[in-house]
Amino acid sequence: MRDLLLATTNQHKLEEYRAIFSDLPFRLLSLHDIPLKMDVEETGTTFAENAELKAIAYAKASGLLSLADDSGLEIDALGGAPGVYSARFAGSEASYETRFRLILEQLKGLPAEKRTARFRCVIAIAEPSGYCQTVEGILEGRIADAPHGEQGFGYDPIFLVPELGKTTAELAPEQKNRISHRGRAAQLAAALLRNWPISSAGNV
Repeated sequence: MRDLLLATTNQHKLEEYRAIFSDLPFRLLSLHDIPLKMDVEETGTTFAENAELKAIAYAKASGLLSLADDSGLEIDALGGAPGVYSARFAGSEASYETRFRLILEQLKGLPAEKRTARFRCVIAIAEPSGYCQTVEGILEGRIADAPHGEQGFGYDPIFLVPELGKTTAELAPEQKNRISHRGRAAQLAAALLRNWPISSAGNV
């Protein structure tokens, strides 16, 4: 069985990936499992660029097939912000509660039809050779008037899925995994991995 490095230390992401990849013929490892001390700077201007940067860097450093993602929230009324800066919005040390309260303040008074937004996730899978493929998942929705729900993480409490009438923080984990941007991208990544075109030796 081949190893697949899930290049993240985020426990929430690891749980989502392990649930979705549970039936794949790979041994799933995380950065907690290997002695690799590195931090890849996200210098890309798109989610895809950042995901590729991370996946290739970790694959080359570890010698393992590696998976990395970049994701974030895009709010139309804010010109697509916070976008690739979602994890650094309002400062890299700010809590997510601080971040989404700032967003709610910026959208104050806007009607529902002008609060459209989406979660976007790009997953990159890379070989140590530098060969890399990406997939993308998107969840359309809008920004709620106030935070709701205790599930999930990040911006979930303010992201409303209109057809469900709930924020992603109000969804059970298995339901969220089915519809979330990361869940959708991970399902595409799982399909890609089932037919991965590269030999276990990592040759292109």
